[in-house]
Amino acid sequence: MRRYAGRRNGGVSEYIKQVVGANNQSVRRHLDAFTRGRIIGKLEEGRSVTSVAVEFGIAHSIVSRLWRQFQTTGTAIRGFSSGRPRGTTPADDRYIVLQARRNRRQTAGEIARHTTQVTGRPISRFTVARRLHGGGLFARCLVRCVPLTPVHRRMRSLWCREHRN
Repeated sequence: MRRYAGRRNGGVSEYIKQVVGANNQSVRRHLDAFTRGRIIGKLEEGRSVTSVAVEFGIAHSIVSRLWRQFQTTGTAIRGFSSGRPRGTTPADDRYIVLQARRNRRQTAGEIARHTTQVTGRPISRFTVARRLHGGGLFARCLVRCVPLTPVHRRMRSLWCREHRN
């Protein structure tokens, strides 16, 4: 049995389990910059990759990859992930929320068309809805019905009374 296996109060590994997750296969979370720095520091002291991985309670491959990245680039900062670029900039996002707050009755489609005219980049109404959701605004579908006048209300009320069970 390894000498690290029986350790109970490994403070660091408990913290890592909270940050990374108890089961690394089910949830993938990234190490924060402070923990990355601590791991690099231990490796620079001359400790082995395996002992550092056991101490922090993470996989050997994670520590090895981090060490290799540090040796080639000279930094342990996590780069941006690849993926599809966002259709809007942070300034566009603020503008969309501002438009929605100024014109309460505007639909997401109308905001999308207006933003496309202003910025020159086409965005969909679904993108607008997501940005508004991020800004705390919801339900941008205009209700398409004629508002009832007092006469309409009276007539509907009379009809309901006549057709009551």
